Amino acid sequence: MPTNILMPALSPTMETGTVAKWYVKEGDEISPGEILADIETDKATMEFEAIESGRITKIYVPEGTENISVNSPIAEITLEDEDLSATKKPSEIDENNTNAQYANVSNNAPKFTFESSTSAESKNQTRIKISPLAKKIAANHNIDIKNITGTGPSGRIVKTDVLSLLDTQPNSNNTGQKNKIIEGSFNSQGKNLESILNIFSNRQYELIPTTNFRKIVATRLTEAKSSIPHFYLRRTIEIKKLIKLREELNEALSKNEMKISINDFIIKAAAKSLQDNPKCNVVWGEENIIQLKSSDISVAVAIDDGLITPIIFDAEKKGIQDISIEIKEKIKKARAKKLHPAEYTGGSFSISNLGMMGVENFDAVINPPQASILAVGSCVKKALVNDRNEIFVGETMSVTLSADHRVIDGAVGALFIDSIVDYLSNPLKLLV
Repeated sequence: MPTNILMPALSPTMETGTVAKWYVKEGDEISPGEILADIETDKATMEFEAIESGRITKIYVPEGTENISVNSPIAEITLEDEDLSATKKPSEIDENNTNAQYANVSNNAPKFTFESSTSAESKNQTRIKISPLAKKIAANHNIDIKNITGTGPSGRIVKTDVLSLLDTQPNSNNTGQKNKIIEGSFNSQGKNLESILNIFSNRQYELIPTTNFRKIVATRLTEAKSSIPHFYLRRTIEIKKLIKLREELNEALSKNEMKISINDFIIKAAAKSLQDNPKCNVVWGEENIIQLKSSDISVAVAIDDGLITPIIFDAEKKGIQDISIEIKEKIKKARAKKLHPAEYTGGSFSISNLGMMGVENFDAVINPPQASILAVGSCVKKALVNDRNEIFVGETMSVTLSADHRVIDGAVGALFIDSIVDYLSNPLKLLV
């Protein structure tokens, strides 16, 4: 019996995808390992490989189609031992043909599921998608989220959905509570495109469509800032020794045409500091705090239309040279949109470095469910005072730790950033 290929969820944040390119057409015979299509997610473009022999009997989604919801049929395949005459449309699929797994055994390719429309609907009925802020508001007002119709992406319940339901309730207290919520919200959030454009009706402008990637970034950052109680710890580091050590190492590695960056040292310093301060090596798990054993460091990388955070796993066990090689490879893959989800999903701590762009200091937004992120500024020469009260010109670097106060207390965060400062001020400790 023909089987539907569904648009898979290739990352935790993916709600829609794009069939960037088909390598097959209807009627083509396929064999295991053959590339069927390129799937563009919110963060990468990934190859879709066949794992069984058969024939592509239907292609439901034309090449280049955007905003295809996860679990929507994109094509139909009839396996080698099946009756090709039994081809059916997605709505006519036999309920018994469900829950079969079309999984790629390659580490570089995604997993796709075969499922009937009936099965997909039943799954959607049992899972309610809701933003953290909307969930919190609903809980505060004892609202059953099953009674709320979501208007967000893929039926996700958002804040405005909950507030709309409050409007229909007779309790006068709800109105007052709603006003308080609105007062602290972004004023233009509820405005449609037409009303916003009216503001600029006498100005020239160009409309740039919002990509899936940008929408997801906007949603995640909004939820992070609205639901995570950030606090900030700032330190200035004297990095003369670090600069000198880096120069010496790069001179020694010049024969291999390799250069170690300041950021490579920062990754290693963060990894060792997380081991020294395990209370900061945590992620928020709602009912539980998840304390990780290894230091998995996410590094913010700028790509077209946003950021992605490839991860250096077990960074505390790796030398600075190994870290440098690995992060350069992952950055290259990220900018080519070839980074596999396993390479950017997870991580216990993030680093965002804008120093190379001349930014002296800034505050970074925590990447949930992580509990902290380090913002790194540029190297600046400043007048400093030594232990003998002598003034000298030093090479300094500003760092700011953003921490989630739900899981990291101020004193704990202070010890953590102090450890980072110590390693970067005395970089020989990073080579031990």
